[in-house]
Amino acid sequence: MRVPYNYLDRQFNAVETEAILGKLRALAATGEFTIGPPVLEFERRFAAMTRVKHVIGTNTGTDALILALKALGIGAGDEVITQVNTFYATVGAIVAVGARPVFVDVDDQYAIDARRIAAAITPRTKAILPVYWTGLPPDMPAIVQMARRHRLYVVEDACPAVGAAYDGTPAGAFGDAAGFSMHPLKPLHVWGDGGAVATSDDRAAEWLRLYRNHGMVNRDEIAIWGVNQRLQTVQAVVANHILDRINPWVDRRIEIAERIDKGLADLAPVTLPPRPANRRNAYQLYIVRAERRDELIKSLVAEGVEAKVHYPIPLHLQKAAHDLGYKRGDFPVAEAQAADIVTLPGHQFLTDDEVDFMIDRVRRFYRR
Repeated sequence: MRVPYNYLDRQFNAVETEAILGKLRALAATGEFTIGPPVLEFERRFAAMTRVKHVIGTNTGTDALILALKALGIGAGDEVITQVNTFYATVGAIVAVGARPVFVDVDDQYAIDARRIAAAITPRTKAILPVYWTGLPPDMPAIVQMARRHRLYVVEDACPAVGAAYDGTPAGAFGDAAGFSMHPLKPLHVWGDGGAVATSDDRAAEWLRLYRNHGMVNRDEIAIWGVNQRLQTVQAVVANHILDRINPWVDRRIEIAERIDKGLADLAPVTLPPRPANRRNAYQLYIVRAERRDELIKSLVAEGVEAKVHYPIPLHLQKAAHDLGYKRGDFPVAEAQAADIVTLPGHQFLTDDEVDFMIDRVRRFYRR
């Protein structure tokens, strides 16, 4: 049996593909390909879903983070605190605006350890950038409270977390701004790349709408010098098509995660992270810690289970981070996790039989 990590061929079957193509044909008839009505519709609907005043569509999730930081005035000479075990784009966005990333270790849920943030704050700190790694909300109330106490901005990297929530508050509704990704393997995804900034800051939203579209007030006037980082209307059509399905899909991901948890709970070589009842995890990634991780992955892949690692090298040990001055041992929790974490397929298009097969193959490996 094959248990795939990538599910897009299952989602975009012939029926679904034709439904979207029909909407794209209707768009083609209008010729409104640049911030057309589907973009405005998406921004309105996603703002309501996220419970913020404004959503501004962008070309990618990385652009969303860059623009969110720039909209808050973060740039050269500033420091931005974030966690050390995230996708490269989190830190790439900080560097792209001219700021310096400052890393903090993580907790046993792979989230930034809010208890360690205070020690990383310096006179140059301008913002905290917590990450919804794996789709799990970090301790956002504690992070926001600390930020307000130190007069810092909070920019949420909610790129993998559409459908996630903390005590019922959606990802993206806590901070001054949030970035979302619509990469094909994110919970909200399109046929290529796409992103969005969410904010309730009117001034930031006005600047974002201008800046992502060359600073244009209209065809003949610009208010500021801007760039082209706008969401493509074609991608907005796809996003609108699936937007109402995100929460049911996340419900199914949660159901699958609970099934895997139950199936592995008594297996001593596998360590499950805590599952706080007040946090709704979007489970963009289902990650556990496992002894003999590399051997396990090799065995699973040979059996058809497409297990992976996200990621084996923490950011402070990457070549790109050399100038930041960190060394091995600076973030022991993240380093220990990087040595034994494994990502198992956990998407909404898996069948119960496929999930049970995967559980069985993990258990068989440790019975050898």
